[in-house]
Amino acid sequence: MVLGHDGGALNKILPPFKLGLGGNLGSGSQWMSWIHINDLVNMLVHAIENPSMDGIYNAVSPNAVRNKEFTKTLGKILKRPTICPVPKFVLKVVLGELSELLLGSQRVNANKISDTGFKFKYPHIQEALKEVCGNTYHEIKTEQWVPQPLERTFSFLRKPEI
Repeated sequence: MVLGHDGGALNKILPPFKLGLGGNLGSGSQWMSWIHINDLVNMLVHAIENPSMDGIYNAVSPNAVRNKEFTKTLGKILKRPTICPVPKFVLKVVLGELSELLLGSQRVNANKISDTGFKFKYPHIQEALKEVCGNTYHEIKTEQWVPQPLERTFSFLRKPEI
């Protein structure tokens, strides 16, 4: 699971957590392999800059967690209780195929990428979730709209009328 500010499984499960309705997904005992989006991008840059890297590398944090720990950490960061477990069938109805990512147990290691000298900025789930959920500056988006025909707008930008 890639933890980032936009999209993905985390954004699907955040709303109930923010309302204080979060809890373990399924049994909560399943392993979750995850990576922060910044570490994923840095890992790709590392691979490009190191041509000696060959083969397949796992793009995961070095510290997989059980869903119970993930849930507890997310609730703590959001300052919300995590007392409402979500049954498997509810996840399957709400999330469809995405539920398999959250319910399937995956404990993948990052030993091979670590052996190349790659350093994770977010090796622990608490640091990663705190950055993703605690920094709202990533959520600010702006757009500018000019209520003029496109031809007039481009004309103005080429030769501004004062």
